[in-house]
Amino acid sequence: MKKTSIKHLTFAHQSTLRSLAFYQLETGFLQERLEEVASDNTAHEVAVQVEHFQNQLIIHRNQLDRLHHRIRENLDQVAAELKLSENFIRQATVDAADQIAKDYAQEEKLFQEMRFDFYRFAEQWM
Repeated sequence: MKKTSIKHLTFAHQSTLRSLAFYQLETGFLQERLEEVASDNTAHEVAVQVEHFQNQLIIHRNQLDRLHHRIRENLDQVAAELKLSENFIRQATVDAADQIAKDYAQEEKLFQEMRFDFYRFAEQWM
């Protein structure tokens, strides 16, 4: 049976929560830039791209919120299980934490790709 350090698990969650907060701030900055591009350019091709990036920002904000919620739930589950079972947590709780980490890594990759595409778009139209 694989053992997982509770300290490691909670540290990883706390680190991810800090990263999620950073990405939430970043969506605000990107939104401001997007609004600047939209107000300075009224061409149809720009409007289509603005709408695309607006939708992407909404999707990413929602995903960041969901990940934040899942981490909080997992931390609460860890705390509850530790109280009830004398310093042991169920494998399902560890597996859930591992899945959250994988989902976060995927979201981070997608966010960075979107940000790169957005910067190329903004550079063209600002």
